[in-house]
Amino acid sequence: MSLHPTLQPYADAWTHSIDAISELVTPLVEGEWNRRTPCPGWSVRDVVSHVIGLDCEMLGDPRPIHTLPRDLFHVTNDHQRYMEMQVDVRRHHTAPEMTSELEYTIIRRNRQLRNESRDPGTKVRGPLSAELTLEEAMRTHAFAVWAHEQDLRAALGRPGNLDSPGALVARDVLLGRMPEVMAKVDAPRSSAIVLDVHGPVEFLRTIRIDIQGRGTLETAPALGPAASLTLDWETFVRLACGRVTPESVADRVKTEGDPDLTAAILRNFTVTQ
Repeated sequence: MSLHPTLQPYADAWTHSIDAISELVTPLVEGEWNRRTPCPGWSVRDVVSHVIGLDCEMLGDPRPIHTLPRDLFHVTNDHQRYMEMQVDVRRHHTAPEMTSELEYTIIRRNRQLRNESRDPGTKVRGPLSAELTLEEAMRTHAFAVWAHEQDLRAALGRPGNLDSPGALVARDVLLGRMPEVMAKVDAPRSSAIVLDVHGPVEFLRTIRIDIQGRGTLETAPALGPAASLTLDWETFVRLACGRVTPESVADRVKTEGDPDLTAAILRNFTVTQ
């Protein structure tokens, strides 16, 4: 394996999640591919199409030439339109076509990873022609595939892998985006917000807001925080990924501190596009 050690955890997380997805969907009958997932507007088939599309982009395949229908009401911005292209182009594919393409894509990606010798800082093309490092691309990709594995598990009633290698990548990705939430809610200057998450993945993190209103993530606990949220890992993920509304999981989130601030944090908790 020529993969740089920094990238190995992301390759391992992707491998674990993509193998789980393959195992989940291979035995499905045609009708089960149409089950609704927590991803707005997406069925099981759509989520698998998206995962295939993500890996095809990591492989450098050309994007499909396709015109989206105008009645896709869950598509509201350029990022969603970009992602929907790989999904809509496969909407009429049969179950055997889906599983065959998934397996072929996995084989190609495994070969790519075996031969990957680039430095983690190498610049690569991301969605909407954004430029990012190979490390950033692989981290985000491992997180996305794990999150979509969870979408499929929810749709199929097959919970699991909440503490897998992908879950640990997801923890770091989602926590890294939490200061953005505090910027949106205009948290008080020189204050702290505490996140206490329990379950298969546990952590206690503090987001400190400086005098300019910028947030930084810390592991040190805060005394007298402006707000604190205590919730389980699965609820944290579902909120941060926009899979549920704060109202629907109110019984699973304990808040302390300024009620207006905690309500604003929960309203803006989604950090995925």
